[in-house]
Amino acid sequence: MRYAVSRRSVIRTAGVLGGLSALAPARSLWAQPPMGIERLHRKLDNIVDTSAPIRELASGYGGPNGPAEGPVWIAEHGYLLFNDIDAAQRIRYTPGEGVSVVMEQNNQANGLTRDLQGRIVSAEHLTRRVTRYEADGSLTVIANSFGGKRLLRPNDVIVKSDGAIYFTDPGGTAAPDQWDVTVPGVYRVSADLGTMSRIVDDMVRPNGLALSPDESVLYVSDTRRRNIRAYNLQANGTTALETARTLVDLSGDEPGVPDGVKVDSAGNLYCGGAGGLYIIDPDGTKLGRIVHGHSGTTNVAFGGSDWRTLYFTSRSALFSIDVKIAGIPVASA
Repeated sequence: MRYAVSRRSVIRTAGVLGGLSALAPARSLWAQPPMGIERLHRKLDNIVDTSAPIRELASGYGGPNGPAEGPVWIAEHGYLLFNDIDAAQRIRYTPGEGVSVVMEQNNQANGLTRDLQGRIVSAEHLTRRVTRYEADGSLTVIANSFGGKRLLRPNDVIVKSDGAIYFTDPGGTAAPDQWDVTVPGVYRVSADLGTMSRIVDDMVRPNGLALSPDESVLYVSDTRRRNIRAYNLQANGTTALETARTLVDLSGDEPGVPDGVKVDSAGNLYCGGAGGLYIIDPDGTKLGRIVHGHSGTTNVAFGGSDWRTLYFTSRSALFSIDVKIAGIPVASA
């Protein structure tokens, strides 16, 4: 599906994406360490073997307009979907078969998830909206504005067990136009799409987000501040802003910033940071780091028949590694 885009939007998008690309150091300027798993705490032994192989499954994705992003496991069919933002394509990876293009124009989509009915929910950069793909092939726009102002550039999206949809809208380096929202934020849309509220507005560049297993805590990565923030959720699904705290700092001298976040069934977090993909316990202790040799980790997903395969994307490639604790499953159709 193709959409008319104004010249102003094209120029603006190019500037935003170019600015974000500048956040990631060029790989040629970085002495890449060998692949491996670093044990930072003894608790890591309960999660992954330090000798577990890190498998590069596919490569050659990404570019000036954006990286490989948004992996999500499609359990009933046994394959993984992810996006190539630069090519505006959706890719399918099937274990034992490899990769194929399943959508030629995804509107430079970034984050992907599924709702309670198993429908694909997508955060689109180019059209600046969050959408849902219906079973009959039609498209439903979940959100494209707030308070009469256009969204900046939706990035990641998750769905709570009550059907509410949460997404981040970080914007970019270009100043918003007068008809755009002015505050990067995290939004909640009710399951019936009738109510939308901005529930976080104290972050510079909100990016990835995830819920704790009991859904009492919302985790949001701030790419600019290079940390993950935690917010307690209230009964109505909004955040108690007075509970906001920095869970973990993922900055360092090596390339890589916090981006997509996922949580396993024991409450451990998985998120990129300086030098690789970090595994963090619910208290914010860094337990280990998966060093994959690329300059950044963009997003993470659990999959496989037992949800114990950890998939992750870098700016240009797709990887996997086997873990001992299952991830929190996404819904199936």
